[in-house]
Amino acid sequence: MGTIEGGCHCGNLRFALATAFTPASLPLRACQCSFCRAHGAVSTSDPAGRVQLAIRDPARVIRYRFGLQLADFLVCGGCGVYVGAQMAEGPDCWMVLNANTLDAVDAVRDRAAEPMDYDGEDASGRIARRKARWTPVAQAAAIPPE
Repeated sequence: MGTIEGGCHCGNLRFALATAFTPASLPLRACQCSFCRAHGAVSTSDPAGRVQLAIRDPARVIRYRFGLQLADFLVCGGCGVYVGAQMAEGPDCWMVLNANTLDAVDAVRDRAAEPMDYDGEDASGRIARRKARWTPVAQAAAIPPE
């Protein structure tokens, strides 16, 4: 298992993804919601991996919730970059990352992402899908709820 790192432009939000994938073999998904399309996000995760999130200044993290209000979409308030989304349930936490924020972004930049549409999901279906497909967070509640 290796480590893939990334983060926002100014370095306030950084992550380390422990995974068996290489940057060039990460699964890529293009969510069709208006938020992801507006940010040009390409999502990736590894349910068999672990992600560690490091935050230099928590006051500069913008957490945005929309739709079913089940996850925090993490945007750096310093540079404006969308890094990923986090869903917590009790002490457990899962995360999906924006592949465009990988340090090795050249390995994913020209690859096609699978278009995904989650509009038909209810809350329980969305939670189950995220638990099955998103990456567990190494530390509980990477960004504590407000």
